[in-house]
Amino acid sequence: MHHDEEADYLEIFVGEPRADYGEHISKDIVLFKYKDNDKLYEIGIFNFKKRASSLKDVLSNLPISIRIEAN
Repeated sequence: MHHDEEADYLEIFVGEPRADYGEHISKDIVLFKYKDNDKLYEIGIFNFKKRASSLKDVLSNLPISIRIEAN
């Protein structure tokens, strides 16, 4: 996970980057999927701080299920 403070863009990685495409599911949320199998590997959230006060709020509104665990 990476948050660019200046751009207010949050990236959540769930796989390794490779040939992909982005699918906007809202004005500020993009799902990045692998071209060869359509599996999700990254979620990009623009205007993150404006959208929610916490990561949990944002993730609960996505059309996918995400579980975050501490390492």
